[in-house]
Amino acid sequence: MHNLSVLAEGGEHAGRTGMDALIPYLPELIFGLIAIGIVYFVASKFFVPAMEKAYAERRDAIEGGMARAEQAEAEAKAAQQKYESQLAEARAEANAIREKAREEGDAIRAEKRQLADAEAARVLETAQKQIASERQQAQVQLRGEVGRLSTDLAGRIVGESLQDEARQKGLVDRFLAELESGKATVTTKAR
Repeated sequence: MHNLSVLAEGGEHAGRTGMDALIPYLPELIFGLIAIGIVYFVASKFFVPAMEKAYAERRDAIEGGMARAEQAEAEAKAAQQKYESQLAEARAEANAIREKAREEGDAIRAEKRQLADAEAARVLETAQKQIASERQQAQVQLRGEVGRLSTDLAGRIVGESLQDEARQKGLVDRFLAELESGKATVTTKAR
């Protein structure tokens, strides 16, 4: 019997058909509207501002990150340009230093060459003077020797002694002067 009463009650609701079935039960509608209002109020007071704040912070972080990235990119470009400028200056300075060193090397080589030429000329002049001095000494010694030999020879030929030194020296000098001028003739006797 109990089942019949449930069926009878359910039948009352179940018997609604057509447009009545689509219209909600009024107390449930009111309770649902109040619950939605409370959820809307709580969400609009607590959740939405917090979500808006988080959204604004996120947007600012993204925009700030993009701005920082653009700034960092600009700084990187400036640093790269500065580096390239310094590199170009360093290359130019290195080229200038190399060129200056090359010029100094050429100047040093030219100076050393001049010093070597001057030293060679000085050595040559000294050698020529020494040769002239030695030649003159040799001539003096040769004259003395030739004079002594010629007086000995003349003394043997003439048969008298020509030991008088002053006389001998005068005779030898006169003979040598005649030989140098080409006036003296040497005659040899054949035996």
